[in-house]
Amino acid sequence: MAAKDLWTAIGSTLAFILALCSMAMHQAKIILWINKIVGYFNPYIQITIPEYGADRFQRSDFFVAIEAYLSHKCASQARKLKADLGNVRKKPQASVDDGQEIIDNFDGAMLWWYAAMVPKKYNVISLSPGDDERRYYRLSFHRSFRDKVLDSYLPHVLEKGRAVISENRQRRLFTKNPSSRWSSYSPKTIWSHVPFEHPAKFDTLAMNPDVKEDIMDDLRAFQEAKDYYTKVGKAWKRGYLLFGPPGTGKSTMIAAMANFLDYDVYDLELTAVKNNTELRQLFIETTAKSIIVIEDIDCSVDLTGKRKDKKVHKKKSSSESESSDNVTRLPIEAKEDDESTKLTLSGVLNFIDGLWSACGGERIIIFTTNNKDKLDPALIRRGRMDKHIEMSYCRYEAFKLLASNYLQITEHEFFEQFGEIQQLLEEIDMSPADVAENLMPMSTKKKDPGMCLAGLVVALKNAKVDAAAKVMEEAKKEEDAEKSMDKEEAVSIKVKEDANAKEKETEKSREKEEAVT
Repeated sequence: MAAKDLWTAIGSTLAFILALCSMAMHQAKIILWINKIVGYFNPYIQITIPEYGADRFQRSDFFVAIEAYLSHKCASQARKLKADLGNVRKKPQASVDDGQEIIDNFDGAMLWWYAAMVPKKYNVISLSPGDDERRYYRLSFHRSFRDKVLDSYLPHVLEKGRAVISENRQRRLFTKNPSSRWSSYSPKTIWSHVPFEHPAKFDTLAMNPDVKEDIMDDLRAFQEAKDYYTKVGKAWKRGYLLFGPPGTGKSTMIAAMANFLDYDVYDLELTAVKNNTELRQLFIETTAKSIIVIEDIDCSVDLTGKRKDKKVHKKKSSSESESSDNVTRLPIEAKEDDESTKLTLSGVLNFIDGLWSACGGERIIIFTTNNKDKLDPALIRRGRMDKHIEMSYCRYEAFKLLASNYLQITEHEFFEQFGEIQQLLEEIDMSPADVAENLMPMSTKKKDPGMCLAGLVVALKNAKVDAAAKVMEEAKKEEDAEKSMDKEEAVSIKVKEDANAKEKETEKSREKEEAVT
């Protein structure tokens, strides 16, 4: 009896489980049929855009763009808003709060945006932001506008939202973090940044106006050439080489370019990069609309050392082959460089225009150097450094701009002093930084343009005297070197003559001895 009751209980349990499964299957079918019936009678379609996508550690770019779009165009319709400044915005941005509905009209199509939030299911601490309270935007529209919404409206929202983000974005100056602090879970650990607030502009940049206008035209053309670069099959990037003596305004030029384009600046120090892989990773984590700067590239790392080593090795091998085979040679241990632990010229070239350089668009790469001739030709050829800009010494046109910036004066007010300075600047090489330092008044409360100009004249005359003295000193050194060479040559000639005389006397004495014999 006990066994029979046991089997009866088991059978009842299995029947109950099967009944539950059957009900669940039927419930799913019932829900499916209900959705079909509702969809048949309901002509409206809904699209949901969650705040976090597949990567739950980072907000969806599409969601952020929609938030910016709605805050810019439709926030006036909402009764409840929320404002946030963040660390990358110039001013607070108001966005639609949850539970609000916004109506948009696009080319005759009526659309409804709805902001909402799904509360988290479990009261536990989560390491992933996407596991907390999840926000989303829901878009509703009539099904007759399906193609228009998917093909035109959503791309329009994405483009306009990104434009709003770019306009309200605080420019940033990035620097590389030590690789020991990098984390594969958060790309933000690779670069750290501060607000970029350099005041330099092309209007205040002291250089030839024609050259300056040419650079501005080139930057405008690059910024508007996305479709052109795609058409010709090139990555949307451009390289600039700024070369010239110290103090000629290379760093100021970079700041002016960043302010002109409204781009971020990445200051990359090659000596802090361990190898080619690290350099590639740094480039991947840069953003669009940015300028990547490598200053004093001729002083950063020896990017031509390997080629020189090969030349030296060839010379050594040729000289060894000419030596006698009877000479015993010591074994030489060849030490090859480990490419995985060294930054090479090949790695830098791939960084500029290799396959990885196409990972992201709208980037400008700038090299600066004081000695252009020291750079490897492969590094600065056209196509890598597309535009070479010489930052020269201060000339009269640049001086007039400096005088206007620092002293608010023109050549008509101080005609004689301007003329004297013009003549001196044609004869003397002085950097714009030195000229600006002489124009800066000792006290901001007491600006005397006449005294500042007089001080600049004195500085230029002193520089002229120093330059003349330096020329004389170099000429004297060359003269002394020539005299020493003449003396050495005379001594060598005297030694040769004495040797010849001794040889002749020896030969005569031999002849006498042979005659006597």
